[in-house]
Formats: sequence, structure tokens, C-alpha cells
Amino acid sequence: MTALGTYPRRKAAGIALAALSLALMLLAGCKKHDFPAYPDNYREFAYVSNGGDGTVTVLDLISLRQDRVLKVGTNPTGMAANPVRNEVYVVNSGSNSVSVIDTARNDVAATIPVRRRPYFIDVDSTGEHAYVANTGSNDISVIDLNQRRQTGVIGVGETPGIAKISPDDSALVVSNEGSGSVSVADPHTLKVRSVFPGCPGATDVVITPDSAKALIACSSGHQVMAIGLARQADAQSDVEKKDRLLTMLDVGKTPVSLALKPDGGEAFTSNFDGNSISEIATSANEVGGTYEMGAGTVRGIVSADNALVWEANFRASTVSIYSIDDGKLVGSVLIGDGPDAMAFSKEGHLLLVVDAKSGDVAVIRTMTRSLFTLLPCGTKPNDIVVKAFRLK
Repeated sequence: MTALGTYPRRKAAGIALAALSLALMLLAGCKKHDFPAYPDNYREFAYVSNGGDGTVTVLDLISLRQDRVLKVGTNPTGMAANPVRNEVYVVNSGSNSVSVIDTARNDVAATIPVRRRPYFIDVDSTGEHAYVANTGSNDISVIDLNQRRQTGVIGVGETPGIAKISPDDSALVVSNEGSGSVSVADPHTLKVRSVFPGCPGATDVVITPDSAKALIACSSGHQVMAIGLARQADAQSDVEKKDRLLTMLDVGKTPVSLALKPDGGEAFTSNFDGNSISEIATSANEVGGTYEMGAGTVRGIVSADNALVWEANFRASTVSIYSIDDGKLVGSVLIGDGPDAMAFSKEGHLLLVVDAKSGDVAVIRTMTRSLFTLLPCGTKPNDIVVKAFRLK
């Protein structure tokens, strides 16, 4: 499909990985001062959806070990963490449902039926509603997370892959891969208010922190679509009160995903067949340059200080490190086979990279920019999210 992994994957060699993980732990010299000091009631876990065996692997990020494996639905793909409550959601593409994981107990608390072949899920800022892109029924399921049930459906274009809610909860932006279009829906009325054609192979979506602009990767057209989102309260003109196409930006070959700086000033495309990233200035809607990475650049993530892009190279089994201020590569880390989905720990001292082919999670220390260990997960892992909280 898109940003959750669509490329060929192989099973992990379990014994070899376990031995390598142990060796790396010994070489790393795990010292207490290398990690944050946590209070006794602090918990932090990473959750990995394993499409091949219908499970979610739970990793303890304090002890750096596998905590448990949870059975969910068939072919789990996209995941999301609730920003308010201790819950994580996993989309079960093969069984048309969403599993609710209680992160305080680390068990499956509920299963919510949705429409056909769900793929991706996003949660609004209140933690009360989730939006699921259903690739098989060309629509979006709206879930009431308090009632734990589907309460609405929004019809969109063909094969919707990604549905992102804006930070102010005023717009739902959907990439329709099958129809090469982008739908913008009103999450309050549950109606599509704008449709933008001309984005072949529409894949990933990012929305700026001020909710004023969306960028959509058009992977088959080697472009990024920039859309201005309607601004009702503070609009300076009637034009700003409507969603509008701003421009089409030429980037590298086959942009499959987008990474946005936390401050929203720049976005970076992962150009899979171009083995590169393209840097976009979001305020000016301009491409600043395209830079070579490793083979099969598939996913990027930007550090909290807006300084570094960590780029997973699917065909090279590496993560490249790109300095935004310097405009150049400053390092590379060799990890497992087929790196794809990524997430930072809450404090940002660890970068977790899902190795889709070898079936493990690489743990990179961001301070030293080095591989710390490999933790096992299930077969054909798709996505990863992190949830941190304190027990009451």
C-alpha cells in the first residue's frame, strides 16, 4: 500500500538474531548513566504490528526487552496511540476490525468492527475519535473511542491509504491511491468538502502544526501536492476560507512517505527509487534540494530539536543521518534487513526501527548514533508506536 510497508519481506533467522542481540548488548556496555532516570511508576512501551502472524509485540523500553506478544486480528497494519488515555489501536486489515490495547495492563480490551480492508488509523487531539482508512470499501470509519464503536462513515476516493486529522481537528485529509486523488473531509459533519485530482499513486500525508497546509506524496508522479486547508476563524480573505491547491512540487523518484519537522518549517520526502530525500520549505512551497541517501529510502523521521533526519534505507539495511542545518549526511548505522517503520522513545534517546525482512526492531542510541541492540518481533512487521505514562 504505502507508508506501512509494501515491499517484499522474509522471515527472521531467530537464533542468529538472538545471538547478535546478546553480543551487541555486551559490546555496548549498558551503563545506567547512559539512559534517563525514571520514577518507579513510569512505564514506556513500544508496540509492533506483525502482519504475518496476527499479533502485536510489546517491547519494554525501560528494560529493553520483549514484554509479551498479544493476539489481535488478521494481518494487523497501521497503529496509533491515544494522546490522552492509556490505549493503543491496531488496524486488522484481514478481519475488518480495530483492536484496542490497554497499555496499563498490556492486554486487548476490545475489538471494534469497521469496514472492508482497513489499513491506517489516526486519533484526534481529544483522544475521543479515531479515523480508519478502509482500502476495500473506499471510505473512512469514524470511531467513538468512548463507546468503542463505529459511529459514522465518510465516502472518499478509490483505495484510501492514509487519513490524517489536522492538529486543530478541523480537517481530515485522505490520500486515495487508487484514484490518484486527495479528499478533504469535515470531521464534524462527516462530509467531504473538497477533492483534488492529479496525485497519481497518492500515499503519505503530513499536516503542518498550524493546520493551514497539507502535503501529499504522489509516488507515481514523482511529485508532492501542497494543499491550503480552509481557515474559518482567522482567514484573511474569502480564498483562505476554502481548501485550495497551492502547487505541485517536483521531487525525487517515487516519493513514498513524508517526514515533517516538529516546527513545521520543512518536510522531507523519502524517494524510494531515487535513493534520496527531497527537502521542502513549507512556507515558500519550494524544493530546496534532493540529497542521496542509501538504497530504497522508505521512511524518515525528524528529531525533536529539528536538527536531524533519520532515514531508513529499505534495500541497504541502514539508517542514514542527515543534518538539516549543514545540508549533508553526517552518519549511517547498519541495522537489520529491510528497515521501514520508525519511532523515537519519549525522551528521544532511542530510535526504534522495524526491520521488516528480518523480523526485529533495531534500537539505536541517538546520542552516540550507534546500534545498541536488536529486539525480536513477529513475522512481517508493519508499524510501530510508542506509549509512555505513569501508573496512578
